[in-house]
Parts: sequence; structure tokens; C-alpha cells
Amino acid sequence: MKKVLIPLAQGCEELEAVTIMDLLTRAGIEVVSAGLNDQPVKCSRNTVIIPDTSIDKIINDSFDMIILPGGLPGADNLRDDDRIIQLIQKHSKANKPVAAICAAPKVLAKAGLLDNKKATSFPNVLTDLNLKTTTVTGSALEVDGNIITSRGPGTAMDFSLELIEHLEGSEKRQQIEKQMVRD
Repeated sequence: MKKVLIPLAQGCEELEAVTIMDLLTRAGIEVVSAGLNDQPVKCSRNTVIIPDTSIDKIINDSFDMIILPGGLPGADNLRDDDRIIQLIQKHSKANKPVAAICAAPKVLAKAGLLDNKKATSFPNVLTDLNLKTTTVTGSALEVDGNIITSRGPGTAMDFSLELIEHLEGSEKRQQIEKQMVRD
């Protein structure tokens, strides 16, 4: 069974976090949500999520993918946490996929994971960083090797389905998409 980590920071975008957790769980992927501390996470729209654990408790665990939800100030809190930066750098060096949606691609940029990559984000998040070697596409979804990025809450379902396909293949994606009655 594939296992993914979803770090949750105070102020994260709840629609993105919950959509990702829900769809990946439906696909039979083990989802571990980890707060930056042992507290419940108050999201950007005041929804409260209780993470499974904290980053400190799983920092040395192995995951098949790390997925960063966006939202503000959630993405800034992830970006400013050295443990998250080190974790995604280590994961990427092991040639494992890292994904980010909305404002969270700024975390990938700080970690140097967008160098010489195509990426997308919530409007202006990446372009305002003036990244010299990153091609910011503005697309709803961007996959460049093991880096997967998406624009925001409106693309959360497509993003989640892409993550499922990346981890479990197109047949599993189609199965989960059919359950969502999207056609």
C-alpha cells in the first residue's frame, strides 16, 4: 500500500487538504496528516482539522509522496518551517514525488525543487518570486517529473486525481473519478 504525507499548517486551505485526503483514501492509499505541532489545525476558513500526528513524530518515516496543501497563511507557515524544507528536499533527492497546490508551490521554490522545472500556482504566487530558472505556466495542473503543482481550490479534485494516477496508475484514477460522478 502506498503511503503519503500531508503536512498541515495553521491557516491551510481546508478544501484542498480534505479533498486530497478524501480522494487518496478512496484510492486505497494510506494518508498521514501531520501538524507542525500537536495542536488542532485552524484552517483558512476557520474549519478545524485534527491531524493524525505531528511532524516531529514522523520525521524519519518513509513516504511514497509528500503533498502540500496551500492557503494562507498555511503555505507561509510550511515555507518557514525548516523541518518541512529539509523533509521535501530529502524526499526529492530520493527521486520521490512532491506535490503542492495553490500557494504551497512557494515552499517547493524555497527548497530549490522548482529549479529548471515547469510549475503552476495560485495567480502571482510564483511569478512574484521572480524565479530565474522556473517556467511558471499558469495551467490548472502541471507535472514535471516528480514535481506536481496545481492552481488552487477549484483544481483540488483534478490535482488529487493526478496524484492517484501518479501513485496507482490511470485505471485507479478512472475508478475513483467514476465514483465522483464527474461526467
